[in-house]
Amino acid sequence: MRELVEFIAKALVNEPDAVSVREIGGDGSSILELRVAPSDLGKVIGRQGRTARSLRTIVAACGSKIRKRIVLEIVE
Repeated sequence: MRELVEFIAKALVNEPDAVSVREIGGDGSSILELRVAPSDLGKVIGRQGRTARSLRTIVAACGSKIRKRIVLEIVE
């Protein structure tokens, strides 16, 4: 899951080397923290949060397939 988020985020930004994803896991749930360069933050969030919402939808769908609750947080 972490690799998927990292792959998508690197495709969106201008500085792919600055992208990092950290997974904080538990038994039934997991949190993915996405960090990008400050100049690329707007590209990951998108207009009115549409890109971020789409990323969260993809992560939630993949998580439901493996029966695990996964939350995506975009950290500044």
